[in-house]
Amino acid sequence: MRCLIFLALLQPMHGQDHQQILELVKDNAPQYQRVSKQIWEYAELGYHEEKSSALLQQQLKSAGFSVEAPMPDMATAFVASYGSGKPVIGILGEFDALPGLSQEASPTRKPVLAAAPGHGCGHNLLGSAAALAAVSLKQYMQKHHIQGTLRFYGTPAEEGGSGKVYMVRAGLFNGVDVVLHWHPADRNMVFNGGSLADSSAKFTFHGVAAHAAFAPDRGRSALDAVMLMGNGVEFMREHVPSSSRIHYIITKGGVAPNVVPDLAQIFLTARSPSGETLSDIWERIQKIAQGAALMTETTVDVKVISADANVLTNAPLAELAQKELEEVGGFAYTPEQKAFAEELQKTLPPSAAGHWEQTSTIVPLRPVDPNAPAASTDVGDISWVVPTIGFTSATFVPGSAPHTWQAAAAAGMSIGQEGMLISAKSLALIGADLFAHPEVISAAKSDLQQQVKTMTYKSAIPAGQKPLLNYRED
Repeated sequence: MRCLIFLALLQPMHGQDHQQILELVKDNAPQYQRVSKQIWEYAELGYHEEKSSALLQQQLKSAGFSVEAPMPDMATAFVASYGSGKPVIGILGEFDALPGLSQEASPTRKPVLAAAPGHGCGHNLLGSAAALAAVSLKQYMQKHHIQGTLRFYGTPAEEGGSGKVYMVRAGLFNGVDVVLHWHPADRNMVFNGGSLADSSAKFTFHGVAAHAAFAPDRGRSALDAVMLMGNGVEFMREHVPSSSRIHYIITKGGVAPNVVPDLAQIFLTARSPSGETLSDIWERIQKIAQGAALMTETTVDVKVISADANVLTNAPLAELAQKELEEVGGFAYTPEQKAFAEELQKTLPPSAAGHWEQTSTIVPLRPVDPNAPAASTDVGDISWVVPTIGFTSATFVPGSAPHTWQAAAAAGMSIGQEGMLISAKSLALIGADLFAHPEVISAAKSDLQQQVKTMTYKSAIPAGQKPLLNYRED
């Protein structure tokens, strides 16, 4: 019944209005496809996206937006605004790369520079398409004298830095009515919740150094503590919900095999569809760390690196996003693109190969499955304070997973650049609909209020902690 009520609210705009918006996106597209390639080449890590952020700011300023930058404690964060008054519609743009995923626009593994960063999650496309949508929608609003405020949020360090969490804390989303976002993928699908809440920390153990052969009894091995903690987490896996995830790396393990390590470190992330469940899991992980320290007569320091809430659903906005995504539709590969994709698919496991129709069709809107594969995003924290909706577009070769060189390859060539247009068009149409239909915004706010009335949003990042600008090196 609820969905039927929301569907009734989604009265269509005039076809000529939609067509005007689509034409504006088409006209602006070549410039922002070039921007996406520039950001792909920059491939800057979180909180250090100086060139990428500056490029997007320059594009938005040139298009008539006023830009506020930098944001508190984050030099690469910014907010670009057009218009005044209500409603206030925000569009999110990311632009950070991932370490170690440098890759040419090639269907075989060819790093541009060994061990360098690369856009294995397609954020070069994400920020560029969001800016393209914002600029095109702004032009439509200006032409038709549409009242309201349009904002583009330049959000750094999504990949493990929780940039948006700090932007929420700074009050940058106060007074915003709806937030829109999208993400590269290998299919076109509304993203109505389903991401995992996550917490990430570095556990640093401190022991006593000694000669490993001459006086091992004098040593207290921090590495032993790390290994015991990892072993304890492995035993714990059997006793957490199957939809939860725990993964880690050993970032420091000592300096030489004949020296008992007096310092060792494990970098761990835990995830769950439920923030409450994650909180329980995280508390148990802390106990395992303390137990490992107790067994080895070492001490442990815990530094929270990032923490993201799960993304809340929003039925009215999901219905609207589905309608517009279906109106835009997907795209079909050219012969050259298909040849590239077929060669790239040879590098994927046979079970992972996707179907070509994924790029040209829209996945039907469906309820969130908490047991389905999912990742995490700092968009989740925004969704707890502002009605939020997003979707994915087919920018990767079918079957490709994010955070891979295969995704980075497609993000740097025409497949990714073609797919980003689906998102730009859909974002612009959804934004225009929201400016035209305040009743949908009211329904979206009611939906959010209904969900959070029995829950309290609280970030797991300690109060007062500032963004960790060098979180990958510290």
